[in-house]
Amino acid sequence: MQTKLFTKNTWLLLLCLVILTNCQNKTKQQAENWKSLFNGKDLNNWIIKIKGHPLGENYKNTFIVEDGVMKVNYKAYDSFNNAFGHIYYKKPFSNYKFRMQYRFTGEQVKGGAGWATRNSGIMVHCEDPKNIGLNQDFPVSIEVQLLGGLNSGERPTGNLCTPGTHVVINDELYTSHCIDSSSKTYNGDQWVNVEIEVRNDSIIKHFINGNNVLTYYKPQIGGPVDYNAELWKSKEGTPLKGGYISLQSESHPVEFKNIEILEL
Repeated sequence: MQTKLFTKNTWLLLLCLVILTNCQNKTKQQAENWKSLFNGKDLNNWIIKIKGHPLGENYKNTFIVEDGVMKVNYKAYDSFNNAFGHIYYKKPFSNYKFRMQYRFTGEQVKGGAGWATRNSGIMVHCEDPKNIGLNQDFPVSIEVQLLGGLNSGERPTGNLCTPGTHVVINDELYTSHCIDSSSKTYNGDQWVNVEIEVRNDSIIKHFINGNNVLTYYKPQIGGPVDYNAELWKSKEGTPLKGGYISLQSESHPVEFKNIEILEL
């Protein structure tokens, strides 16, 4: 009799724990107020800057919206001519989670560099787009590099590149330009989920399809830049506590959708 009672009480306790856990998960989901940064209709709230062209000029319709998707489009280009571009959300952020889906499509535009094939990126902690030089290639920022597979060999995505910046990895200042993540290779035109967790100037994490593929610490100003070199040199070592978010155009067509942010 005591055994049966114990068993019954144990099952009741387990049932209560399951119900409590489900309630906590629902409460957490309700508390996570993700906000869309892209309305799926137009480029309102986004600022375009393409090398060699003034702020706000969407040169040759590089960035377009079709079927609810933001696209990097080269149909009007005869040649890429180093027209590196970025599209910035209108306001800066500091502590947040950012997520979206991306995929590479079609063929690279003529004149694009070999390394830029199926190559794009999400730039976080970007400098103010109003301060970008007319012929500046990339903003001072932390880049979450997005790469597509080339149908042979390994080519991870969600990597780190550091235009004008440094980070700390394994308690050491990392000054090389790029470091690979631990992600798998994604070939073809498949959609890939990317999420970034940014905690001010303390920690940044990259997630690909739900897996944490790279973590690093203490983002800061440092390293070579192609504009305002003296200014940035004087700020070397300054912690990066926040900045703008931008998406790249680097000569290969790429698409972005479900662009959202959760401020922490």
